[in-house]
Amino acid sequence: MRVVALVPGGIGDQILFFPTLDDLKRHYPNAQIDVVVEPRSKAAYQVSKSVHEVLAFDFKDRNSLADWGNLVGTIRDREYDIAIAVKQSWLVGLLLWLTGILIRIGYQGKGSVFLTDAVPFKPSQYVAELYHDLLQPLGIKTPVPELAVNVPKPDIEWAQKEQKRLGVDETGYILIHAASGQLSQAKELDKIYPVEKWQQIIQSFQDKQPDLPVVVIKGSEDQLFIRSLLESSPDIKVTAPDDIGKLTAIIAGANLMLSTDSAALQLSVAVQTYTIALFGPTNPAKLLPKNDKFLAIESPTGKTADVSPNAVLEKIWAG
Repeated sequence: MRVVALVPGGIGDQILFFPTLDDLKRHYPNAQIDVVVEPRSKAAYQVSKSVHEVLAFDFKDRNSLADWGNLVGTIRDREYDIAIAVKQSWLVGLLLWLTGILIRIGYQGKGSVFLTDAVPFKPSQYVAELYHDLLQPLGIKTPVPELAVNVPKPDIEWAQKEQKRLGVDETGYILIHAASGQLSQAKELDKIYPVEKWQQIIQSFQDKQPDLPVVVIKGSEDQLFIRSLLESSPDIKVTAPDDIGKLTAIIAGANLMLSTDSAALQLSVAVQTYTIALFGPTNPAKLLPKNDKFLAIESPTGKTADVSPNAVLEKIWAG
């Protein structure tokens, strides 16, 4: 059985789709599962244990009819038995119909006229549960499994060496992922937490727990953010994993992860690291499972910047 899933969205969206892929593979162990994702999200599947091939297509781009036609041709050539569409879209529905795939699954709503099986769309659910509903037409009606990732052995070994380099391999560490330089859209800007407030949190934490190092993840665009933190807290450690496997491994080794709403947050959930997440414009109930290990702090205004540092510290000390 060959299955293709069309999964627009970022890396965090892909990780939230992992339980659906994993459960499909568990019920149909001989199935070959491919995904079509945006180029920016291909990296997510470095830590997937269920996907055979990752195809890239920029769903958000201004694609011409020729671009869509090429995608139809690529999918037709692989002779899939089942297609799963994660996005409600008449264009995606039409595309799947044109591929001639016999079983086409998606949500009720836009484009569902082109599907053979349409499940109710329940957007208030935890997103992993929402995605998992797409397996119902295949007779899979079990509860959604937990997020899980498969970290390659070389990345685990890298994280062990990195912890030694930072001097935190015996003490443990609190990890901060701020994603300060990777957001550009207006809605995304509302997810940023200001460096001054991170400074307050780090200083208060170090005053109370001087023996537990603070490690900050540095992304490719975080130079100014890191420089500002080091000016106020020169004792912090900085790590710069250069791929998603290394990032996952360094998160897995942390005692506690502090994060804004980002792909790293979903990785932290997947490796079961105790996590405190700061939310602005998004609803925590849709992005975090009900689990005491994962605590959300929701902004009163819809902007992450308006979360009080004291609210974060209270969550830390309460845990």
